[in-house]
Amino acid sequence: MSPQAPARPLGIYLNDHLTGAFGGAALARRMAGAHADSRRAGELRALAREVEEDRDELVRIMNRLGVPVRHYRTWLGLAAERIGRLKPNGTMVHRAPLSDLVELEAMRTGVEGKAALWRALRAVADENPALDQADLDRLARRADDQARVLNGWHRQVSAEVLTRGAGPDRLSLR
Repeated sequence: MSPQAPARPLGIYLNDHLTGAFGGAALARRMAGAHADSRRAGELRALAREVEEDRDELVRIMNRLGVPVRHYRTWLGLAAERIGRLKPNGTMVHRAPLSDLVELEAMRTGVEGKAALWRALRAVADENPALDQADLDRLARRADDQARVLNGWHRQVSAEVLTRGAGPDRLSLR
């Protein structure tokens, strides 16, 4: 049996981000579903769609670069999102108001990481013709826009959940 060649840093890096992208897409879909009847339902569905599109774009970039998708990693991302649902949230039957805040923070972290990914790839795009500079710039701008939206929602939900003890029907995401 021949020893396996060490993985290239780019392949590891992209698969790390792909793991997060699968978890983030699942979380975005769950958030949109949890607030399907809210005033922000359309915005949440649009965010979930964009997060899924970004994940799919990452897979296309990996394919162009010849980086194999480590499928066990994608399953880990999905499993991590599902395990995140098991956290104690102060209520057993209903969705706790704190869930909105924690999920927004997870989405913000993921989106900010995604923006960093696009910028890191942009930094090496001059040397790699498989990377489209304009696409990476567009993806970075979209991630920045997503982060701005999430930051605005986070401010509102933080104030409502942490200072007023709002019930789930009073949250800004609703």
